[in-house]
Order: sequence, then C-alpha cells, then structure tokens
Amino acid sequence: MGDLSARWTKATVHPDMWADPEDDPRNDGPAPDGELGSLQDCLTNYRTTLLMKCEGLDAEQLARRSVPPSTMSLLGLVRHLAEVERDWRNWLGRGDPLPKLYGGRDADFGGAAPEQAVVEAAYRDLEREQAATDAALAGCPDLGERVGEDGIAIRELHVHRIEEYARHCGHADFLRERVDGRVGQ
Repeated sequence: MGDLSARWTKATVHPDMWADPEDDPRNDGPAPDGELGSLQDCLTNYRTTLLMKCEGLDAEQLARRSVPPSTMSLLGLVRHLAEVERDWRNWLGRGDPLPKLYGGRDADFGGAAPEQAVVEAAYRDLEREQAATDAALAGCPDLGERVGEDGIAIRELHVHRIEEYARHCGHADFLRERVDGRVGQ
C-alpha cells in the first residue's frame, strides 16, 4: 500500500455524513408503519448505502483490495451480496439449492476483476438477485411463519438480511476510505 489519500466528504451541512440531507437518497420521508415495513425500509437503506459507497469509482478502484491482507474489495462485496441474496432463497425452499453465481468458496471476491464488464455484470446480478429474493419473501407476509428445511422464521430471515448488509456496509466504509479517502456515515 502506498500513500494514503486525504480524507474528504461531499457533505457540507454535516461533515461527518456521506452526503448532504437533500442529496441523500435514503431521506425519503417518514418511516413506514408496522414491523414488516420497518424491516424492509431498514434493508433498503443499507442496500442504498452500499451502492453509495461504490458510486463514482472506476473498475480498478472498485476491484482494489485496499485493506490487505483482506481479499475484500467493493466489487467483491457487490458480488458477495448477490451470491448471498441467492442463497437466502435456498433457505425458503426444501428442494435442490440454487447453483452458485460465481463458483466455489470465495469466488465472489476472487473473481472481482478490474474490468468494466465484470462491474456491470455484478450490479446486474445484485439487482436481479435482490428482486428475486424480495419477490419470494413477498409471498410470506406472516413474519412468524417458519419455512425451509431448517424451519427458519420469516422475521429471522429479514433480520439476518439487514445484519448482513449492515456488516458489509461497515467493511465498505474502510475499503472506500482506503481507495480515495472519502468518508462519512
């Protein structure tokens, strides 16, 4: 690792934030009513946060493993979360699992090459897998319903999804700061 980039933010109102309130896509009005709406809103905010941490970077920057010895990169996180979204659908059913998107262990990170085609494919994969998981869960409005071979409660699956995105948004904070110095919540 060479020189560290100077720390900076685009925010001017609150310098510890990623963006000013009027530029933050997560500021879309009051929180929804009800438990399911709250869970979905929280997940949406973390999904948006991950994309915000990746915005404005080129393929090389997205694929950069900026916190050695970790193999993580922002692009690897996008690919990993596409893979995880697919895997969550496996928790819902009792049949054969859906095949892996990227291959075996750690292929989501290992295959995060600094190529524009790989970046575009990763974003398409993430969007498609999120939509498919959301659609599958829309058929399970009872948060107490237990599904799949392990009998997981739908509520637990929603909470686990939030937990996974939140954890990786924390990783994205460090990765992004090391790539170009940008900081904020």
